Amino acid sequence: MRDVLYLEEIEQAEALLKPQRVEVLRQLAEPRTCSEVAERLGQTPQRVYYHVKRLVEAGLVDLVSERKVRGIHEGIYQAGARSYWLSPRLVGRIGLRKARDELSLGYLLDLMEEVQSDIAALDRSAPELPSIGLSGEIRVRPEQRQEFLNDLQTMLQGLFTRYGGAEGDAFKLAVACYPNTTTATEPPADPTDEPSIPPDPPDEPGVPDRPRTRQRRK
Repeated sequence: MRDVLYLEEIEQAEALLKPQRVEVLRQLAEPRTCSEVAERLGQTPQRVYYHVKRLVEAGLVDLVSERKVRGIHEGIYQAGARSYWLSPRLVGRIGLRKARDELSLGYLLDLMEEVQSDIAALDRSAPELPSIGLSGEIRVRPEQRQEFLNDLQTMLQGLFTRYGGAEGDAFKLAVACYPNTTTATEPPADPTDEPSIPPDPPDEPGVPDRPRTRQRRK
């Protein structure tokens, strides 16, 4: 383990923006598994593994060894340094990069993975698990996208302001918006159009037409 790790890449700096990851790094000052860190922090191993995975990808945590427990390989991780210094050239860029990434597909995938991890960590034996899921389709013209984003941010800011106090149960709110590729692009049929009548099938080749006969009344 190094004494100091200088963060030269913006991805490394942004990996430390979440307070939960700072706590994970503190626990990994000594080699530990995700289960051991989870027990110390009072979290689930799945939740801790999510943060450790991001820290490993950013080069802030190392996989130092593995052990086999009841037939399952469990990784042992350790922080890459005792302290971290942010490069001066990154100051002022993190906020801009973060705002841009929030509109990217990569951030959306990370958000969905985080939601899945949170749901998997819920206690299914609890007597009550209040939750809600909404899905729908909207249509926005290219020139209206910025207006739509402004309206969405204003609405969310109002919710966070109204329900952002310290009292009450804590809930997570995640919002995702992406292109709908399953919607048919063909225009709907005009109801005034008359259905076309298929032509009569052609006569079979080699079979002469039968003469028509008229029955006489007796």
